[in-house]
Amino acid sequence: MSQVDFEDTNRHGREEPLTGHELRDIKDAADLYQSGSFKLQIDALLPNVRPKESSRQQLDHFLIALRAHCISIPSIEPLNPFVAAKVLAKQGVAVPLTFPPPSRDVKWKVAFEPPREICVVGSWGNGITVKKQSGSRFGVDLAVEMPETLFQEKDYLDGRFFHKKSYYLAVLAQSISTTFDVDAFYSSAHGDPRLTTLVLRPRNGSISHNFAKSHAEVHVIPVLSSSSPLSPSRLFPSHSNVRIPSTSSSLPFPTPIYNNAILLSTYAKVALMSTYGLKNALPAFHDAYTLLRVWANQRGYGDGELCVKGFEGKGLFWAGLLHYLISGEELVGTKSGGVKLRRPLGKGLSSYQLFKAVLDFLANQKFGETAVFTKTTNGHRCPPEEYITHHPAVFVDATSTINFLSDVPLTSLDLLSHDAKETLEQLNNPGASSDTFADCFLKNRSKLSSRFDAVIRVDLSQASRNQSTSALVEHGSSDTALLASISSTLRRGLGNRTQAIAILQPATPCYPISSGESPSTSTVHIGLIYDPAHAFRLVDHGPSAEDQDSNVAKEFRDLWGSRAELRRFKDGRITESVVWEVTTSDERGHIPVSIVRHLLQLHFGISIKYTRTLQTPFDSILRLPDGVRCLHRAAGGYKAALTAFDGVVRNLKALDEQLPLALLNVSPISEYLRYTSTFAPLPIPTSASTELPESLRFLPTIPIILEFEKSSKWPDDLKAIQKIKLAFFEIIAQSLMSSNPGLKASVAIGDSSDIFQGCAALEIFTAEGWSFSAFIWHDREATLLDRIIGPSKMFVGPSDQQYNAREQREAKVAKELYTWRFIHAPRHHRAIANLCHKYSAYSGTVRLVKRWLAAHWLLQIHVSEEAIEIICAIPFVGGKQKSTESAATVPHSKERGFSLVLEFLTDWKWEEPLCLPLYEDDLPAAAPEVWTSNGPDVIAVHRLRAFAKEASKALRDAETELDIKSLFLHPTNDYDIVIQLNPAVLPRYYQNVNAESSIWNGNSPLGIMESTPRPGFDPLPLFLADLQSMFADTLKFFADPLGGDRIGAIWLPGLDSPRSFRALAGFSSKPLLKGDKANDKGFVILNRQAVLDDIGRLGTGLVQKIIVHERM
Repeated sequence: MSQVDFEDTNRHGREEPLTGHELRDIKDAADLYQSGSFKLQIDALLPNVRPKESSRQQLDHFLIALRAHCISIPSIEPLNPFVAAKVLAKQGVAVPLTFPPPSRDVKWKVAFEPPREICVVGSWGNGITVKKQSGSRFGVDLAVEMPETLFQEKDYLDGRFFHKKSYYLAVLAQSISTTFDVDAFYSSAHGDPRLTTLVLRPRNGSISHNFAKSHAEVHVIPVLSSSSPLSPSRLFPSHSNVRIPSTSSSLPFPTPIYNNAILLSTYAKVALMSTYGLKNALPAFHDAYTLLRVWANQRGYGDGELCVKGFEGKGLFWAGLLHYLISGEELVGTKSGGVKLRRPLGKGLSSYQLFKAVLDFLANQKFGETAVFTKTTNGHRCPPEEYITHHPAVFVDATSTINFLSDVPLTSLDLLSHDAKETLEQLNNPGASSDTFADCFLKNRSKLSSRFDAVIRVDLSQASRNQSTSALVEHGSSDTALLASISSTLRRGLGNRTQAIAILQPATPCYPISSGESPSTSTVHIGLIYDPAHAFRLVDHGPSAEDQDSNVAKEFRDLWGSRAELRRFKDGRITESVVWEVTTSDERGHIPVSIVRHLLQLHFGISIKYTRTLQTPFDSILRLPDGVRCLHRAAGGYKAALTAFDGVVRNLKALDEQLPLALLNVSPISEYLRYTSTFAPLPIPTSASTELPESLRFLPTIPIILEFEKSSKWPDDLKAIQKIKLAFFEIIAQSLMSSNPGLKASVAIGDSSDIFQGCAALEIFTAEGWSFSAFIWHDREATLLDRIIGPSKMFVGPSDQQYNAREQREAKVAKELYTWRFIHAPRHHRAIANLCHKYSAYSGTVRLVKRWLAAHWLLQIHVSEEAIEIICAIPFVGGKQKSTESAATVPHSKERGFSLVLEFLTDWKWEEPLCLPLYEDDLPAAAPEVWTSNGPDVIAVHRLRAFAKEASKALRDAETELDIKSLFLHPTNDYDIVIQLNPAVLPRYYQNVNAESSIWNGNSPLGIMESTPRPGFDPLPLFLADLQSMFADTLKFFADPLGGDRIGAIWLPGLDSPRSFRALAGFSSKPLLKGDKANDKGFVILNRQAVLDDIGRLGTGLVQKIIVHERM
């Protein structure tokens, strides 16, 4: 290129520099989004959650025709509401019923006149519609303005406005359904008939008005005009606008929710213009609103499969949030009297910044304590004190008339705050999740088991519906009043035990216009998110004995019923209190659920059998059968095992004077000493050994590492070092037995032929029945093994010798064992033990996942227990090293942790590395693949993913204990071979998921029983190791290491094809028969029957039968 060409090109580049907008996008991608791909994902998401312009034409034609028709509907003369309803009923249309119903002799009448104005409002009218959850239709809100001549000044009293509105809607439904070829339904948000709308959907096969391509439905909403005779001042929260005839004199009660429902009928056009102004004034408003709605819809704050109580049909709230943050607030008053002002956000923020600002506000706003008032133009129309006094939560719009949260329970707002905190943690720590974008915007959070620490399914069909008249007036229906009462009662009862309580109900279904009543809610789900600092306390304290006659004491006794009692505590206090008696740690973990069940039964008549939770069946999966625990007389458990370990350490430390080197440290490396074994360990004292049948005699061996002080007297030869270790073990064994009566110690030598491998161990059997296996760590061994594996020319001496290839292979195996046992295992043990102490649910999560993997024949054989312990840490630590248990993303129950791990296993790509900062330093492990070096391979990974996917789906649909147990039942149809073992000779059989008690209750078939326990003896893994060694090139084996009595196997692919005969082919073969395709005498095929015969001979006395599944 010439100099002139270079200059021209350079000048052309300067003529079109990057614009300020482009530069800001580049900077935002690096700084704000913390990832360029995250910004690209957001940009790709936005157009896909909005309606397509190309599909709106038919819908627009229908709306134009609908408007023309509604304006031309003839007027109907004023009629008595009952007479008018009968006329419509004869035409197949019902008038939606509202409470309180009118009396038959009312003087006011209902009528119909054509609407004065019809316009599209809501998000569709402003062009900011967002796709709903589960592919539901877009909602097109059509505001039909009812003429003011239909109303009188006092129609705000006794539900008169709602009766007239319902009649007006019914007339529209009758006329539209007979004129247009569409399906017409009623829909009542929250089941509140006062909020009933007419829903129009395209009818299948319709030709004239088929707008199905728009994937939308039209909501016809009758609204009040701004010139209606109803005075807004009569609808302030403190006003009582419903008078219920009663024989007893009753004081009037405020009706704030009722009043707010009337005011909502005047707000549609105001909200339309307000949002339109924000959209034009703030370029990022549209995208920010879209992100917010997508985020909310995925979490049930809207229409969907399960909706958070109070948020169905709450589209105005989300636009109001952005309006509040952008415009600022008029006044924020707290119930304690404090006042503060919030400054508005700048209008130059990006959509992502606005979205995060909303999340930050929701995460930190305590709606139950602080009222929120959006900035107004003319000040407050209603005194703020009225909102604060009569509404639990206050969020008032810019007109100072509408409280967006009037009918939203505080429990739902607590959940909203928690979800916002969780999302902020994910966005601010992108390494905490494998896919932050999907977690925030794509994943459907309707799977309750992974969202809540406890889930209770409540059948409301048996609930006592004796709500007060005021509650029915306020909430509009019996169902809504019942759920509001349940919400407030549970929030009082659980207190600070939970961070959030969610009441989730199915979205209110549409119902035919021939029916005037919305379907009742039969089932709800109550989700609890625990506060680990308080959730499991045993006592709830109330007022002291001196305040027995106070209102607080009366409320406490009314709340708890017979469980409330006066108690004296150790510090001398005498208080009203509720004590929750528990006998096990599992029962303590159920205290919050027990509180919910008690309150539901006491206050609402819902017995325990109508409240289902899935915690108890999970507990039984990790608990040994009752008959086994009765036969094992010794008390086991993790604390007992740790106590026994501490005793062994003290005994070993006491031998310093009898040993040539001082013992510096004793390190545990066993799952039994870090709370992660599937079953709590059980000791077997010698005295009890003879009384136990063979199928109950498994005694786990707990490995420990002995580290002595450094000394130059250790030999420089590996064989000599092993002999020195034997001498150490012999001295320790004799000294321990002489100083501790009842303790037994012996030197055990493995059967390995590797001369470099340290196969010797000191077996210690305590008087209480615990078994320990001790190994000596000498760091010089690693150096000597490295010299054999790869001799260094820097250290060549006369004593050096050349090693053959076999010795180098043996040294390499010995080095791997040394690194695993003495370097990685202690380090891993410390990290996992720290997690168990830091996170209360981590231990239970690991135990459940191990139980599940073992039940599906993958644990130990294909996936190491250490790898599973690391994977189970993901929901707790993610990519953050300094996370705490109070973090919003951390599960606080083993059931939720188990569900989250299943989700991870379903989606995780095993081919990609997984790095978690679990260890005490930030340096990566020297051999990060140490826990996966022996698996899983491709076959095991595919099986694991399939099992995780099915288990995750079953867990989402599970409702009974039987459903939970099915997660741990393993199908065997896809195995080519199933080897059935004799359970009577398996000492671990009692841990089987489907263990039969008759095996250990009957007489042992083995004759004479050994009086001494056999620590660690389990025939199944020994037999399995022999099978894997002999048939490694023929079969792949699977088995349950936790009490399994079957071994599954599949033929390795490619063995059926003929191949040339050769010696040491690796599998049993036979010559091809005549007539085969390749009938050359030099070709052989797999001899399956010979393999089966060999397996049978190898398992003589252990194998009962071999089942062969023939493939078609």
